[in-house]
Amino acid sequence: MMLTEEAMLKEKARVPSRRNDPERTKRDILAVATKEFADHGLTGARVDAIAARTKTTKRAIYYYFGSKEGLYVAVLEKAYGDIRAVEAGMHLEGLEPEAAIRKLIDFTITYHEENPDFSRLVSIENIHRAEHLAASESIQNLNVAIIRTIEDIVRRGREKGIFRTDADPVDLHMLISAFCFFRVSNRYTFGAIFNQDFSEPGNLEKHKQMIGDAVLSWLKGC
Repeated sequence: MMLTEEAMLKEKARVPSRRNDPERTKRDILAVATKEFADHGLTGARVDAIAARTKTTKRAIYYYFGSKEGLYVAVLEKAYGDIRAVEAGMHLEGLEPEAAIRKLIDFTITYHEENPDFSRLVSIENIHRAEHLAASESIQNLNVAIIRTIEDIVRRGREKGIFRTDADPVDLHMLISAFCFFRVSNRYTFGAIFNQDFSEPGNLEKHKQMIGDAVLSWLKGC
């Protein structure tokens, strides 16, 4: 469903404001929608369920986001925006290259552990062949920053003579992300097959050390 321009104008007069705070209303909708899409996917998610849990209306949601797909894209944009914002605040440029890699890995693995809905949303978007993500200029721009950050770390490591000269920032990002993502996206199937529980105390720190050692060994050409 998508509202026409005329219907949206009419809806604007009817949309209940939460103490005249539409931005808060949109934040509440996005928070609930994130869980709904992560649990049920784009196809299975129900806008009326989101409306009920936010104490608003379906028409209000369509007014703010245009359509169910528009809401889903907004959820993706917020999910990527959140992780990129925290990464930007780590100031890795002030650390020695090896320490910067360790800190980036520690953050990435912890973030995925504490925000499992992010990995679920990425998995769902992959089912849709990233058609919504590819159409979002906002997401495209957001993800440039992490590659530039890694590129800077690699460059500084090369200048010190400790990192290999053929290390590609995108490859490095994929190497780190793959392990961190797998721990969340495949934890139930992997756990059932191999009787491993990634949530057990000590596993998080063990995995941080393991992927850190592996990445730095590759970067150093060991």
